[in-house]
Amino acid sequence: MDSPFFSPKGIAVIGASQDTHKLGYGVIRNLIKYRYKGGIYPVNRKAYEILEQPCFKSVAEVPDPVDLAVIIVPAKAVAGVLAECGERGIQHVIIMTGGFSETGEEGREMEKKLMEVAEEYGIRMIGPNCIGTIDTHTPVNTTFVVGMPEPGDIGFISHSGAMVAAIIDWASGSGIGFSRIVSLGNQIDVNEIEMIEGIAGDPQTKVITAYIEGVSDGQAFLETSRKMALKKPFLMLKGGQGESGARAVASHTGALAGSSEAYGAAFRYCGIQEADTIEEMFEWARAMAWQPLPRGKRVAVLTNAGGPAILAVDALEREGLEIASLSDETKKYLTSRLPKAASVNNPVDVLAGSGPGTYTLALEALLTDENVDAVLVIQAPQDWFLPVSLAEVVGEVAAAHDKTVVTSIMGKASVGDALKILQKRRIPNVAFPERAASLLSAMKNRREWLRKQEDAEIPDFEVDQKEAQEAVKNNDWESLLESYGIRFPEQKTAASEDEAVKMASEIKGKGVMKLVSEEFSHKSDIGGVKLGLKSEADVREAWSEIRKSVEKAGGNMQGVLIQQMVESAQEVIVGLVRDQQFGPMVLFGSGGTDVELYKDVQTAIAPLNRMRAKDLINATKAGEKMKGWRNMSARDEEAVVEALLRLSRIAVDYPEIEELEINPLCVLENGQGAIAVDIRGEKITPKN
Repeated sequence: MDSPFFSPKGIAVIGASQDTHKLGYGVIRNLIKYRYKGGIYPVNRKAYEILEQPCFKSVAEVPDPVDLAVIIVPAKAVAGVLAECGERGIQHVIIMTGGFSETGEEGREMEKKLMEVAEEYGIRMIGPNCIGTIDTHTPVNTTFVVGMPEPGDIGFISHSGAMVAAIIDWASGSGIGFSRIVSLGNQIDVNEIEMIEGIAGDPQTKVITAYIEGVSDGQAFLETSRKMALKKPFLMLKGGQGESGARAVASHTGALAGSSEAYGAAFRYCGIQEADTIEEMFEWARAMAWQPLPRGKRVAVLTNAGGPAILAVDALEREGLEIASLSDETKKYLTSRLPKAASVNNPVDVLAGSGPGTYTLALEALLTDENVDAVLVIQAPQDWFLPVSLAEVVGEVAAAHDKTVVTSIMGKASVGDALKILQKRRIPNVAFPERAASLLSAMKNRREWLRKQEDAEIPDFEVDQKEAQEAVKNNDWESLLESYGIRFPEQKTAASEDEAVKMASEIKGKGVMKLVSEEFSHKSDIGGVKLGLKSEADVREAWSEIRKSVEKAGGNMQGVLIQQMVESAQEVIVGLVRDQQFGPMVLFGSGGTDVELYKDVQTAIAPLNRMRAKDLINATKAGEKMKGWRNMSARDEEAVVEALLRLSRIAVDYPEIEELEINPLCVLENGQGAIAVDIRGEKITPKN
């Protein structure tokens, strides 16, 4: 988005002020102080000049060129001023004024009026209730906030103006430089989706970062964000992780796929990496902007102190990284050159008395080793050489290799000059070595996500759509699933006790009796499921107990389902649920009666490909257990992958299905498949 929001030819500041305590003064001050080269036109009816810039009584008097207006007038006057901008031919406007929808119904009505005016004149608006835009390379700073970030390659989009103000102050001296920053405010027109595309399209931006509290259009967000993440790293901090966006539904699937889970699934689909803190997000961003992505997850640690190295190793392993096994050649080389007491195993400890020269040869050896994908260099404070010497060494050696290098030159008072050198050399430094694990993991995950996109084909299945459509029409979920290739145990429905006895006698092996009733979603909770039925007596006793349980619960018994009992299987839950923002999602996790207790469930945006289905399984304890656990042999993971892919296809083919759940799906041993034992579904209720 090479637009006047970031590269204007001239800016009218409507509501500019001579009062140094007012926002209208701050905007003019920033435009001048931070070297904006275009026209600066304060609009103020009562002043002749502000900071030596001549004032204009109205926007109509502003000379050319002017293609951006910043409006800072009382809320009730904004619509009129916006119309004046339209008459003047200004089609890009930043409205800083607050007091709109964030204050209530009257504010929402004023926003509607703004949109009417904007549509009439073809105006694009950022805001209201925002603090403006920054482009450090133009340069232009339309905000009123004191300070300007260093020019860099990180773009930042924020729903919070206060967050932008804090970042501008925090970034000073942090070594984190920005390309573009935008505060979106109430975003009644230009929204986060447009800005994602605009900032990603900026050639100066290498990494996209964002703080969001919601999305304007879930499907557009998925499409745009994924397209941009294929080009550049995309990092996100999500505010408001509660359940306000989730539907209140009385089922496992709906309860387990809440708002935060839906956002997590959306981010994983798009290739967005979600940080836990703002500082973590920008540490990741700096590393991805400055360093090549590691080719794998093997990390070497080079240190002059054992304790910090041990903490680093612990953190690296917690993040799923591996401590690289150094080659015999590397260890032999290091043994002949390091102090006798030094450790040549990973971590490589050059000992406290070693200087920059020792670090040089050790770092060179590690970066040359084919078993090493990244190196973390640690220096604990010492007295015999300055940290700047190590910073120079690391910068020079790292520049000769195409591998990831991160430093942790520890301390504060003594390391300022060293950090400046590292920043110039584009080597990310963390204050404590454990923090390096987080950013190296994020870089590794970025590489893995990109690799997986190379094989993203969505599989197709032969389905009798006429049969499937009829099943959906009649809420016949079993027939629907069967038409999509989902396997069920031998089963029959009985409306009476005698009929149940007859049906059970025709089932091979042990039987299961389940209550048939639309009044109870979780039949086992009221004693509506009886297992291991082997005889007529067992069946009659089970019928009697279920009937009594239903009567006690005040419900009606429509009959029972007699099923063949599936034994020696792992119970998992699979399902689909339609999120209000992001559309169809598929769910997998530990199943059975303990599903809500363990909450071992992950979700993914549909449609799935085979790789993403496997990732969904592997992200859970249930998936880990399927590979073989204690006395249980490995389960048929491929059968579960197939079930997830077919549910994913149903989710896409039938948007009227709100949720569909198989719990449990009984997973048998390798090669024997998986059997759907209990299902429930629900269609979207039409709005009146």
